[in-house]
Amino acid sequence: MSRFEKQINLKGFGEEGQNKLKQSSVLVVGAGGLGAPVLMYLAAAGVGTIGIVDGDTVSVSNLNRQILFGINDVGKSKVETAKYYLQQKYNDIQIEIYNEYLTTKNCIDIIAKYDLVLDCCDNFTTRYMLNDACVLVNKPLVYGAIFGYEGQVSSFNIKLKNGYSCNYRDLFPIPPTQIPDCNDTGVIGVLPGIIGTLQATEAIKYLTNIGNTLANQILIFNLKSLQSDTLQISPNPDAINYIPKNISEFQKINYYVQCAAQADITWNEAERLYKEDTVNSIFVDVRESDELPKLIDFEVAAIPLSLLNEKHSTIQNKKQLLVFCRQGKRSTQAVSILKEKYPDKDIFSIAGGIMSYKIQS
Repeated sequence: MSRFEKQINLKGFGEEGQNKLKQSSVLVVGAGGLGAPVLMYLAAAGVGTIGIVDGDTVSVSNLNRQILFGINDVGKSKVETAKYYLQQKYNDIQIEIYNEYLTTKNCIDIIAKYDLVLDCCDNFTTRYMLNDACVLVNKPLVYGAIFGYEGQVSSFNIKLKNGYSCNYRDLFPIPPTQIPDCNDTGVIGVLPGIIGTLQATEAIKYLTNIGNTLANQILIFNLKSLQSDTLQISPNPDAINYIPKNISEFQKINYYVQCAAQADITWNEAERLYKEDTVNSIFVDVRESDELPKLIDFEVAAIPLSLLNEKHSTIQNKKQLLVFCRQGKRSTQAVSILKEKYPDKDIFSIAGGIMSYKIQS
């Protein structure tokens, strides 16, 4: 216990608090800008078991904020790299990794193993899915998010004397119509560091029962002014209408469709969708046959926009179509045509087209 001496000496924490951390298990969803400081501080504090979920790999553009990684890690699995570094520093904790993205098929089984879940993701699809899953199986959820120069932190679904605290849908019952991310808006690396550290703080407080969590409250932090406000959250009567009633209903929901803004998605989201169901997914290139560059990393059906109304066996048996062109204009038209032709398929236009491929990663 010598490495925890300073914590144990803290009045009100002591060996009892340290033992609670050691016996606790925490799931961190997302090993990026928020997840990196969360993982580092939870591991340093001595949380006994830490699970990490992320199907992504490290890219150069991650390095200004994802401080677990360095230039030599580019191209490597985020969860495998995070586990390696954390266990190099702290060999007395257990790290469990899930080199995959959360889906409605695996989400419940994964979160059921842990005492507490931390939302460190960077997209609304995962955020709403994770929130609903935690509500269904009564798991507490520490939420963190950033946008521009602001960040938010809250603790959802905390068991209180009079029931459970508010959840994310009490704040936002349905996804917003505009869905920006840090690829579009940019981010200064210290902001997710601050918000992630606050999430780790909330987790430690919850697990050791010291202080008061942000249950039924949300903390909003402004990086420019270094000011923060804590606002009360009240139950939203509409929220219950959007949360699935049971696990079976949850597993039938397509959160990508529910959260997609005008069916436009980024390349990161498209790759994630494809990897989750490669058998039933295909990229559809609606450019002319002589247009370059070609997409070679995935299964692609090359069908010029002018020929989309014809019958195409390559896409007929696919459930999910990920449509792209040069810059995103023709693919938007293509989605309208394909949705009319195949109303039962999930069809998305990739924003920015092939010219933004890899730039967003």
